[in-house]
Amino acid sequence: MTSAPADDAKGLVEHFEGTLGPIGYEWSVDPDGVKMPFQIVRFTGGSDADSVGYSTLGLSRRVLPSPTSHLHIRHELLMLAPEALKPDHVASILLQVGKMVIGMERALLRGDVIGPAGALVPGTDLTALYVTMPTYFPDEFATYSDDDGAVVIAWLVPITDSEADYVSSHGWDAFEDKLVEQDPDLVDFHRSAIAL
Repeated sequence: MTSAPADDAKGLVEHFEGTLGPIGYEWSVDPDGVKMPFQIVRFTGGSDADSVGYSTLGLSRRVLPSPTSHLHIRHELLMLAPEALKPDHVASILLQVGKMVIGMERALLRGDVIGPAGALVPGTDLTALYVTMPTYFPDEFATYSDDDGAVVIAWLVPITDSEADYVSSHGWDAFEDKLVEQDPDLVDFHRSAIAL
């Protein structure tokens, strides 16, 4: 279902579309037909010619406390996926994580790991999500500002059990160093684990 975004999201939509291309598809009700607490959108572009971006739209209306400081954070969640991947798989992941964030009443931070909780899509070894900055894009894409303040774009990167364990035991900065060294394709939902 495609519909116009709410007026208060117009600038945010333009921010996303300036990097990811126009919105091609939008979900506003869940598979049971219940109105969702935020929209999920699929853009026509991604980080390369074979990928597309998906994001929440409207999650940033909720101002959420940081679990580690006095800060309050507004964010939208981003995922990048192969264009050939079934869109409902990615939309379902974003819906689950967004609802989890609302239920926890706390913001996600760089280095957070969600899961592991089984294969993210059929036939994959990726079982968890790693929260980071959208490093495949220019720095200015990572934050959008409006009259209410900043909105952080939190990229959810699919990772394996072993990678989730490594983040837990060595910290997010060490894990990101490994990603820089080995440069895996973080858009590939069927990639192998990096060497740890």
